[in-house]
Amino acid sequence: MSARVLLPWTDIEVPEGVEAAYYDGGGSAPRELGDVEFYVLPYDRGPEPPKLIPELPSLRVVQSLSAGVETLVPLLPDGVRLANGRGLHDLSVAEHALALIHAAQRDLPRWFAQQARGAWVREHTRSLADSRVLLVGYGSIGQAIERQLVAAEAVVTRVASRPRPDERVHGVSELAALLPEADIVVLVLPDTPGTRGLIGAEQLAALPDGALLVNVGRGTAVDTDALLAETRTGRLRAGLDVVDPEPLPADHPLWTVPGVVITPHIAGGSASFYPRAKKLAAEQLRRYVHGEELLNLVER
Repeated sequence: MSARVLLPWTDIEVPEGVEAAYYDGGGSAPRELGDVEFYVLPYDRGPEPPKLIPELPSLRVVQSLSAGVETLVPLLPDGVRLANGRGLHDLSVAEHALALIHAAQRDLPRWFAQQARGAWVREHTRSLADSRVLLVGYGSIGQAIERQLVAAEAVVTRVASRPRPDERVHGVSELAALLPEADIVVLVLPDTPGTRGLIGAEQLAALPDGALLVNVGRGTAVDTDALLAETRTGRLRAGLDVVDPEPLPADHPLWTVPGVVITPHIAGGSASFYPRAKKLAAEQLRRYVHGEELLNLVER
């Protein structure tokens, strides 16, 4: 089988008989792409690369390198298959989630500020060990986070969209009963109608004093105004890699709330991601050329 593909990197292994064009998401896309059948989307390059999807008349497969693909589905013409980047970000996001937890529990922003002043003021801090962690979103990323939490000797309660009793997974319908017992809540949720605003004023109020909310999924899962109200008083703390809106405006008060650590949606893009992404893209191309079932196909 011969095919033409559009790739974001020139160092992806391409099967024999495949002609590749390249587009990394910067500048203009190559011309004469009417015969492209397989499009590997550039990762984290903004809204322009997805706009090509409806303009490729021969397109058969879109390979996203992101785990969440909710914004791509409306762009897909009939008959075009979509595969996501499930698994690529697991370790990277898990590392970042643990970094946010440790930064908050061990009060690292406070010590960084003291270092800048040359001050030596000591005080004991919280710990992750023995903390009760509510892990909301138990897919492959959630499972990777759980492995690191368990290694740190935290006590983990799993939550998914629906209960799975055989796997000791609770459903989100049980959150009202689970939140009051949580020292730390970790959110690993996509942006869907069912997750938007899942953690609002009522849910935040149910958390015990001093609890930590960590979000490494999508910012829309949390009511930002409600979170601001709870963290401003010092009752709750937060570690956020995602927020709503994104980017968070420079003058937004959440930036300066003590007890809130914010990173700019970078959890999934560490150095470990790129070799894994290229390996997945090469394997998907091999499968496509040989007529084999593709990995990570998204039902729609």
